[in-house]
Amino acid sequence: MTGIICYYTGSGNTKLACEYIVGNMKNVDFKFHNIVKDGMPDLNNYSLVGFACFADHWGPSFLVEKFLKKLPQQNKKPAFVFNTYGFISGKTLKIIDKLVTKKGFLVIAGHSLHTPENFPPMIVGGRANEQAPNDKEFSNFNNFISELNAIINQIEKGKEIKRGKIKGSLLPAFSRTKAKKGMGEKFVDESLCTECGICEKACPYRAIKLNPKPIFDMDKCYGCWACYNHCPTKAIYTKKFRGVGHYPKPIKQLKEKLK
Repeated sequence: MTGIICYYTGSGNTKLACEYIVGNMKNVDFKFHNIVKDGMPDLNNYSLVGFACFADHWGPSFLVEKFLKKLPQQNKKPAFVFNTYGFISGKTLKIIDKLVTKKGFLVIAGHSLHTPENFPPMIVGGRANEQAPNDKEFSNFNNFISELNAIINQIEKGKEIKRGKIKGSLLPAFSRTKAKKGMGEKFVDESLCTECGICEKACPYRAIKLNPKPIFDMDKCYGCWACYNHCPTKAIYTKKFRGVGHYPKPIKQLKEKLK
């Protein structure tokens, strides 16, 4: 069976978790598709589709919702939904499930995985959750993968499969306006900036241009903190946060658990 996982990752936690899923799946040859960088995929070549992202203010990113709404209509093609989260998953999984189902996919399973926090304000506030997922959360993650394998086995045997039960919080997702205001205006310490262009490449909203230092377009910015997190010299800062709380890539503890 061929499969594809359409994913959006900010710091790499979600991609790492997806790689773990693929490494523990049986009889499925998966391809990864970056929602932000790879355009629209041709899903006709795949028997199973996965949709994965991180919780962005208790819901999926605007980019994820935009991508899902552009997908062509399906006829009950099997799919699973997945998200990572640092503090609260919120309605992320429920919203993805709703959008995917509306496109005609048959959602067979879904899961939310607790991972270390990559949101600088939460890290600075003492909620880094560096040991996440704990033993119970990791066990539940593996159970989700086992469930997927069992369903795949049913599909291969030609058995009828049913829609999976998707769990989610009743907490509403925050608006992007709130997220943008939460981050606020961004600045550059020119004594630290090397004009490397990493922030421009890291910005999924194309809100940064180098001239030769970074210039931020606040009309395009969605407050995702990618530029702040990925700046190698910590030259980018806000009014409240400077040189602290960065999370550019998965930490060692998470890599060890998901290897």
